[in-house]
Amino acid sequence: MKYRTIGTEPGTRREVSVLALGAMLFGSRTDERTSFAVLDRYVEAGGNFIDTSDNYAFWTDDSQGGHSEALLGRWRRSRGIGDEIVIATKLGARPLAPGTGYVDNPEGLSAKTVREASERSRERLGVERIDLLYAHIEDRTVDPRETVEAFGELVAEGGVGLLGVSNHAVWRVERARALAAAAGLPGYEVLQYHHSLLRPRSDVPSDLFPEGSLGAATGELLSYLRAEPALSLVAYSPLLTGAYVRDDKPLPPDYDHPGTPARLAVLREIAEETGAGPNQVVLAWQIGGELPVVPLAGASSVAQLEENLAAVDLELTADQRARLDAAH
Repeated sequence: MKYRTIGTEPGTRREVSVLALGAMLFGSRTDERTSFAVLDRYVEAGGNFIDTSDNYAFWTDDSQGGHSEALLGRWRRSRGIGDEIVIATKLGARPLAPGTGYVDNPEGLSAKTVREASERSRERLGVERIDLLYAHIEDRTVDPRETVEAFGELVAEGGVGLLGVSNHAVWRVERARALAAAAGLPGYEVLQYHHSLLRPRSDVPSDLFPEGSLGAATGELLSYLRAEPALSLVAYSPLLTGAYVRDDKPLPPDYDHPGTPARLAVLREIAEETGAGPNQVVLAWQIGGELPVVPLAGASSVAQLEENLAAVDLELTADQRARLDAAH
């Protein structure tokens, strides 16, 4: 396994594996025995960066979620896991009532919610301190200063280590970080966005993002990260839920543009050259890029995890990387 540093402050920065493990469906669609097996193998391979959320996976049974956090708590206790494993979770997108969702009825990012949701997450995970806590989605009904101060209080009290943000417009990330800096409070240091080799159109509206996708790592976001090297990018859904290798997993409509076939063609060429699978090439492209990216990939079996782990040691040549970058 290889590692990189996230965070800047001595008391909270962590060395994490370059491949993060997504636990979204653990305890729901992925049963406990399989989930434990994947987690055990990931740790055995040197992995130490696991991602979840307080709302995972509410859509599997019309609940409010919590399945994944609760399973991770049971796994930690059964294996005697301590702070050597970095567990990241998120708040803000948990449905307020069963049968609703994060679009129409999210918990939001008020000070009260931030405190209460983080306490529930600590209890489910069985930890005294959440290593990394993200603001999951935007809440434009709350003054950003209120959210910044609420997160800052959690860090000051020792209940949270690093702070992160996901699925926010870049200008709102920068505004929140500026408010934190002006108040002498810790700000967001880890950004989690959807990022893969294929690029979606960012102007296609959806229920959650009517202005176009705020969840994708756009050129603006990548430019922001290059200008702020202290920030880290964690890339969710880097493998597009299997669409690179499975015919039964079509690409979403926002990938229907001329650049997609061109990048897929180069990806297949390089997979053939390296003898690796397309998924492994995508992960290796992210891990070894000029802009450091930590891909966050889930696995519903140990075999899937093994395939992903093999990408850590796959070294792309400068020419291969340039061809992937240039295809459009």
